[in-house]
Amino acid sequence: MDLIVLGDQLDTHIIDLCGSDEFSSIEGIANLAEKMIKTKKNLIFSLVYMLSKLLLLLPIATATVEKVFSAIHIVKSRLRNRIRDKWMNDNLVVYIEKDIFDKIDNKVIMKRF
Repeated sequence: MDLIVLGDQLDTHIIDLCGSDEFSSIEGIANLAEKMIKTKKNLIFSLVYMLSKLLLLLPIATATVEKVFSAIHIVKSRLRNRIRDKWMNDNLVVYIEKDIFDKIDNKVIMKRF
């Protein structure tokens, strides 16, 4: 049902965009989403706005998943599958977020544990 409504909203939104001077200077999906909010079209075309938000998040989500799988591959290949899941998860968090953990002094970590 939502797919039918989305199709209708997309058709109507395209017609609305073609007749509007406000949307003539759009250069991408991010600009479209911003302009929809400013003109409150995100309330009228809620599914189109949600689709644009998902399109903006997709590259970030994909990169994050790829980063996690890459980290799993590195950790698992180095340790040759001899580790348990909890220990692996703990190590993956440290590996994936190494920028944050590089800022923490080792003495603080040793004192904590």
